[in-house]
Amino acid sequence: MEQIEQQVIEGLKGLSVPEQREVLDFVEFLQSKKQRLASVQPDAEKSAVSFLEAAGNYIGCVEGLEDLSTNPAYMDGYGA
Repeated sequence: MEQIEQQVIEGLKGLSVPEQREVLDFVEFLQSKKQRLASVQPDAEKSAVSFLEAAGNYIGCVEGLEDLSTNPAYMDGYGA
């Protein structure tokens, strides 16, 4: 048995039953967290795209005024 595992077992022996249940709850929490992270990470890696790639189909599809930032009159009242 590894040293840390032995230390945990020895520490558990000195705890009351309610305290041992609390330790068990924490261990189960850590296990579920590990499983959630393992199931989420592969999906995140597959779907990682830049904003430009995600919005590519919509760039230039709307007609309207050109760049409002080039005319300071459009920014009146916005503190700029």
